[in-house]
Amino acid sequence: INASVIRMPKMSDTMEEGVLVSWQKKVGDKVASGDILAEVETDKATMDLEAYEEGTLLYAGINEGDAVPVNAIIAVIGEEGADFQALIDREEGGSDESENEGDDQVETVTPSASAETKGSDSETSVSAADSGERIKASPLARRLAEEKGIDLQQISGSGDNGRIIKRDVDEFKPAAKVPASEAAKTGKVEPAVSAPATAPAPTGNYEDIPVSQMRKTISRRLSESMFTAPHFYLTMEINMDRAMALRPTLNEVATSKISFNDFVVKACALALKKHPAVNSAWLGDKIRKYDYVNIGVAVAVDEGLLVPVVRDADKKTLSVISAEVKDFAGKAKDKKLQPKDWEGNTFSISNLGMFGIDEFTAIINPPDACILAIGSIKQTAAFKEDGTVYPTNVMKVTLSCDHRVVDGVTGSEFLLTVKKFLEEPMSMLV
Repeated sequence: INASVIRMPKMSDTMEEGVLVSWQKKVGDKVASGDILAEVETDKATMDLEAYEEGTLLYAGINEGDAVPVNAIIAVIGEEGADFQALIDREEGGSDESENEGDDQVETVTPSASAETKGSDSETSVSAADSGERIKASPLARRLAEEKGIDLQQISGSGDNGRIIKRDVDEFKPAAKVPASEAAKTGKVEPAVSAPATAPAPTGNYEDIPVSQMRKTISRRLSESMFTAPHFYLTMEINMDRAMALRPTLNEVATSKISFNDFVVKACALALKKHPAVNSAWLGDKIRKYDYVNIGVAVAVDEGLLVPVVRDADKKTLSVISAEVKDFAGKAKDKKLQPKDWEGNTFSISNLGMFGIDEFTAIINPPDACILAIGSIKQTAAFKEDGTVYPTNVMKVTLSCDHRVVDGVTGSEFLLTVKKFLEEPMSMLV
C-alpha cells in the first residue's frame, strides 16, 4: 500500500491527547513535506501539525473539535487510489497498533473478576461473555464502547491474544433478546433486574462546559503537586516605599515599562543565587540544585494558568524582564506559546495583587521546590520610635515550600533576602 498513516503527535511533555481545531487540508488535496495539515490544541497552546509525507490526503478521520489520544491515527497520505482502509485496519489490528499509548497495556477488569485473578493471554483471548477473566482492550476501543453503551464483556477481540480493538467495537452487533415464551421453553430465563431509581430532574437553567486540554493538564499536575509534595507556607510583610519611589525614575529611561512584579522577579532571582537550596527540585531519589535561575511567571488565560519562563533572570535587567513577561503574556492569550517558552523553570511566582488580593497561598508548580505568591501593595499605618504615626506601603508575600527539599529556616532566610532587595531596590541595580 503506497500510503502512510499520520498519528496525533506528542507536542508537549505533558500532552496526553489533542483537540483537532481545524483542518488546513481537505481530502483530495495534494500535500508536500512541510505543509500544515491541521491546527491542534494541546494542553498548553494551539500548534501547527506539519506534514512529513508527500502525496494526496486520502483520509481525514477526525472531526474538527474532536479530542484524540496521542499516537491515534488521524489521517492517511499516499498515492491516489490507494486502499487506505486496509492500511488503517492493519495498523489498528497490529501488535503495535495506534491505540497503544505508552503504557496502554492497561487491562479492564470486569466486576466479576477478583483483584488476584491473573490468567494467561490465551485465557483472556476469549469473549468476556464466556469468562469472568480480565478483558484486554485498547484505550480507543474502551472509549468507543463506553460512548456507544456497549458492554466489553459481550465482544470477542480480533487483535493479538484476543485484544479488543476499535474495529471490534465498530462491527459489534448485540445479540437479539430471547422472547419470554422461547425462554420458558428452553429454560433460559434471564433474571429480573430492578430498574434503577430515576434521579430527580434538575430545575433551572445550567450550562455544561467541556474541559479544555489545558484545564485537564492543570488539574492533573496541580492535584499531583498538592497531594504529593508536603506543602508548608511562610508569609512576610515587605515595605515597598523605596520601590514605589524608584519605579517612576526607572521608567523614565526604561525601554519597557517596569512593574512591581518585575521587581519581585529580579529580587527572587538574585535571592535564589544566594540560597541554592530553594532553587532546587525533588527527583525522588535525589535533590537537584540548579546553577542557573529560571523564573516561571504565572499568566492567567481563559482556559487556566500558563507559566512561561524568564531564563537566567538573575543576569537580566528590569527592562529586559519586563519586556519578556509582556511578550509571554501576549503569546499566552493568543495561544502562541511554544514548548521552549514554558519548560525549564526552577522557581515560580504568582501575583494576584492587581486584583486587590491581600495574600494567598499558591500550589507549587512541579518540578520546583517553591512558589512565591504576591499580594497587593496596601497603605497602612506605621509608628516611629517616638510614637508618631506615618503612612507606609506594605506588600505581603507567601512562600509555598516542598518540605522534602526546603525546611522552615531555609525558606525564611530566602524570604529575608528577597525582602532586603525589595526594601533596598537600588541594590539590585549595582
